[in-house]
Amino acid sequence: MKQAWLEREYSLIGEEAVEKLNNASVLVFGCGGVGGYTIEALVRAGVGTLTVVDNDTVNESNINRQIIATRKTIGQLKTEAVKDRAADINPDCRVECVSVFADATNIKEIIDNADPDFIVDAIDSVTSKLLIAEYAAEKNIPLISSMGTGNKLDPERLKIADISKTHTCPLARVMRRELGQRGIKHLTVLFSDEPPVKVGSRTPASISFVPSAAGLIIAGHVIREVIK
Repeated sequence: MKQAWLEREYSLIGEEAVEKLNNASVLVFGCGGVGGYTIEALVRAGVGTLTVVDNDTVNESNINRQIIATRKTIGQLKTEAVKDRAADINPDCRVECVSVFADATNIKEIIDNADPDFIVDAIDSVTSKLLIAEYAAEKNIPLISSMGTGNKLDPERLKIADISKTHTCPLARVMRRELGQRGIKHLTVLFSDEPPVKVGSRTPASISFVPSAAGLIIAGHVIREVIK
């Protein structure tokens, strides 16, 4: 039975594609600036099952770029903020919260338990990103990994490519080298070809419209892959 709130989506992609999304399971590592907007778009597209992984809580400094961050959610676990928000949008969306830091002790278990059709990596830790990429490749699970969106000002320079085709992005450079040493030649990533803006702090600087654009682009990629 068609859902009224998805009326315009039915018109765009058809009933069969909407049903594929409803039956899909997506695992998202990271609920921050990029991951939060990815999750938002997946929920609004009618994805039926989401597993969200993040050990952090919302703090005031998140408000400028994270869709789940408001004055009301400060102090709340990011995974729980995601689940509450998803329930207000699509109560039928099943959201599993995994409120841990993804690392060598749990990544395989998280992926196995989620049994996802697709994985999104929107976390910062290179070590964890590599572990996710290795296990996704081993299990033959489609994965898209977000490269750096900090210190960037131009969302029009974000693009999806194979890791072998990336350039300019410092994180992509590290990932290319480390993946190559592990025998992984290919990984779908989102990266920016904009040279990083030089800032006076070691903490990456960020603004509202770059991580959000990255998250939406990633969600679009996932959705198109699921329904094709």
